Amino acid sequence: MKMKDGFLLRQVAGQTVVLPCGEEMDLNMMINLNETGAFLWKLLQTETTEDALVAALLAEYDVDEKTAREAVAGFVAKLEENGFLA
Repeated sequence: MKMKDGFLLRQVAGQTVVLPCGEEMDLNMMINLNETGAFLWKLLQTETTEDALVAALLAEYDVDEKTAREAVAGFVAKLEENGFLA
């Protein structure tokens, strides 16, 4: 899986936000991300798997595997629901 082109991750007023650009220019698609979401978003700029995302969370954060898997699954589901994944 990989993030679609047409979205930019930016810091705005201390918040991490994803902004649409180009053909995706629909400001209703702007989303706020927490630290973990921003971390996963960056990893999704290249082709990856849920297992690789879980492994990255385990390496970066003090979290158990069950929590990491649930976080990744929830984040990926939201991205798919909203059309962010290619």
